[in-house]
Amino acid sequence: MGGCIVKLGGSLADALIDLVPVLLESKEGMLIVPGGGAGADAVRSLDPDPDTAHWMAIAAMEHYGHHIASFGIPSVDRLIRVDQPSVLLPYCLLRNEDPLPHSWDITSDTIAAWVAWRLNLPLIILKSVDGVISSGRVLSQVYEPLETDTVDPALIPYILQKGLYATVQNGRKNECVRRALSGDYSQGTCITSRTEEL
Repeated sequence: MGGCIVKLGGSLADALIDLVPVLLESKEGMLIVPGGGAGADAVRSLDPDPDTAHWMAIAAMEHYGHHIASFGIPSVDRLIRVDQPSVLLPYCLLRNEDPLPHSWDITSDTIAAWVAWRLNLPLIILKSVDGVISSGRVLSQVYEPLETDTVDPALIPYILQKGLYATVQNGRKNECVRRALSGDYSQGTCITSRTEEL
């Protein structure tokens, strides 16, 4: 079974009505990892201790996951390959496995990369920008750690360490999303240590 992991950023909450039909066009198995969005931002504003912040932010991912599911996408709460677009409700899974450090350096971006690593699937990260931005420009390729605010600080090192293949795409551009879901990563930013694929 093929497929991919899709990290659906919280910044795209207002675009779901247009984006979800594009995701549902996919005939491949697609496990959607929800971002934290406004809920995670609210946690930051409270500034709790790291452990509390970690679980509150993952609860925010779970809430956003339910919101995504309300558009007609089935939900799952286990780490499994799926044969249709499905959204992961991650709270119980992560409470059970607790695979990552509790830090704001790790957000839903790196959690999605962990899911991709566990299931050995490529990762498509949908944001509200055209790719990874560094020094004021959008990069087409990333194959070493760098400074960027586009993704969390742990994501790129994690992808490179685990030998994953990931792409950051603009989730507000339906054609870019369609291309990425078909395996065409010519738009956006590719992140990988597999230099032969760049």
